[in-house]
Amino acid sequence: MSEIPASELPVIARKEGRAGRLTLNRPKALHSLNPDMCLIMYDSLKDWRDDPEVEFILVDHAPGTRGFCAGGDIRLIADSGAADGKEAAHFFAVEYRLNALIHSYPKPYIAIMDGVTMGGGVGISVHGSHRISTENTTFAMPESGIGLFPDVGGGWFMPRLKGELGEWLAQTGARLKGKDVLAAGIATHFTEAANLDALKAAAIKNGVKVFDALEQSAEGSFAPHVALMDQCFAKDTVEEIFAALEASNDPWAQKQLADLKTKSPTTLKVAKRQMKEALKAKSFEDNMRMEYRIAVRIVRTHDFQEGVRAVIIDKDNAPKWSPATLEGVTDAMLDQLFADLGEQELTF
Repeated sequence: MSEIPASELPVIARKEGRAGRLTLNRPKALHSLNPDMCLIMYDSLKDWRDDPEVEFILVDHAPGTRGFCAGGDIRLIADSGAADGKEAAHFFAVEYRLNALIHSYPKPYIAIMDGVTMGGGVGISVHGSHRISTENTTFAMPESGIGLFPDVGGGWFMPRLKGELGEWLAQTGARLKGKDVLAAGIATHFTEAANLDALKAAAIKNGVKVFDALEQSAEGSFAPHVALMDQCFAKDTVEEIFAALEASNDPWAQKQLADLKTKSPTTLKVAKRQMKEALKAKSFEDNMRMEYRIAVRIVRTHDFQEGVRAVIIDKDNAPKWSPATLEGVTDAMLDQLFADLGEQELTF
């Protein structure tokens, strides 16, 4: 049986100059991650961690294709969740171990977020030392729209953003573009996409210091709404967030409320508890264990299957959530999703 040419692998891993390079190469799926991609990245990062020839890691997507990474392979996860859930659990395990390795990586890790950066794509970028956005970058954690939750370390980085920015992003799945990604503290640098080829070539030759010249601060287009955002999304419960938004006549608040009303009530309450629990986590790995407990269970729920049907399969964008109201989502339901997995706990 002949080997697959390197150029046809879903992640092209190689050493080039001072860099260990990982290029996402699944263009028909907008480079969405699957288990094989996570394993290639994980094994390469392990190999390069103590390799003196590799000074830094550079992650990008195949040239001439739309990028960066649109998330995880939702069809795979949904099909598994509708069956025994084992393949989904395997995917989450290898993906979350990759997230943890990136978070603790001892060398500079540069992610070129040039394009759609959502879900799983956030997990392979936001935990690294250098996250470079361009005018093409669209960031989101849109999981509440399909009955999932903001995983891949969302519980770790989102509550640690300024004010209530992370809570807003987790609840609404709002999209940030271009310099807004930098302004939010999700990206660390910004450059125009036209500069990327020269920038990467210079880094490969001269090292990561070339990134120091890039723009590293920006004013976000969301800035006029930050005070109201902090006021409304600082509430202790999702019901109180809804009430605060309803009490405001501000058009921005009314839009957030309208968006929230389209989301899975279960997911909204899961995300709220996730953000609280993550702040208590003693380590990134502890956070990922919590997210794994939720993930392996939530993919087998009605809301996830219904969300995938409505948004991805039938595209009618009219999911019928169950429970249909926030009041119907009880603490006992949440307790079941967050409960310890015993012998099935995620290990690193």
